[in-house]
Amino acid sequence: MSKSLIVAELSANHGHRLEVALESVRAAHEAGADAVKIQTYTADTITLRCDRPDFQVKGTLWDGRTLYDLYREAYTPWEWHQAIFEEARSLGLICFSTPFDKTAVDFLESLGNPICKIASFEITDLPLIGYAARKGWPMVISTGIALPEDIERAVATCREAGNDDITLLKCTSSYPASVEDAHLLTMVDMRERFGVKIGLSDHTMGYDVALAAVAMGAEMVEKHFILDRSIGGPDAAFSMEKDEFAAMVRAVRNVEKALGRVDYPTDPDRIKGREFCRSLYIARDMKAGEVFTEENLRSVRPGFGLPPRYLASVLGKRIVCDARLGDRLTLEMVSD
Repeated sequence: MSKSLIVAELSANHGHRLEVALESVRAAHEAGADAVKIQTYTADTITLRCDRPDFQVKGTLWDGRTLYDLYREAYTPWEWHQAIFEEARSLGLICFSTPFDKTAVDFLESLGNPICKIASFEITDLPLIGYAARKGWPMVISTGIALPEDIERAVATCREAGNDDITLLKCTSSYPASVEDAHLLTMVDMRERFGVKIGLSDHTMGYDVALAAVAMGAEMVEKHFILDRSIGGPDAAFSMEKDEFAAMVRAVRNVEKALGRVDYPTDPDRIKGREFCRSLYIARDMKAGEVFTEENLRSVRPGFGLPPRYLASVLGKRIVCDARLGDRLTLEMVSD
């Protein structure tokens, strides 16, 4: 099995300090991440500056705020992007982003962005998906709020753009999300239903769900990452600190090792412990010509005699030589 791509989502976890963002990249690398991801938008490209009821947040961690104010706090300044990309690349990390409009797509293209992530809430923005897919990037699409038809349309839009490198991420758009709402079997179903690669964008606390996803075939796992939750910010409460992320990476890699490969051994001599399986042994001293019975021939450990499958065919036949308790039975000892 190939390794899952483990992605540290930096999101808004920088407190609007570039050095915090860069230090987060370095910490993600030290924690074992394969990639870091940021988000490319401004408050003006993602929503309207409006405080009418439609634009007020309800039912989340951010209740009482307007969308504009929330995104103004959460966005990563575009003038930081190049420094973040360069820092990641210098460490051997993949760095990519989520664009939220066409201007962001074009900007990321100018930076050499290698992968395009479409956020859950943009899965219905087919013009954006099509525009990004035509850039030739591998497309990674979160499905948190998607109906089946939304997923189908998004995948079809990528393919109509000539792009079939598609990974769908199972995602629960709650912050934090409960384990009970993970429904990872849906992730596996998406692979079969839509003919795509699969992964997980995880907002649960801890990493149990991530481990299960990897065991079920996730090729990408994304978790929010923060230097220190005391920094605060919109995503801090459900983000992993360095030590937590590192523990997840170690656990994921152990799961991958345990999954291994399909391996049915064919050489019994190379199977450790096979000598302790059962085989046929003489259970009482016997003289040549005696009949084999369940009293003088038994299937016992160890496994150096004939396999137990021969027992039924040997019972009732005669032994052709003297034998002692503990002798291995061989076919040469049995009369025709």
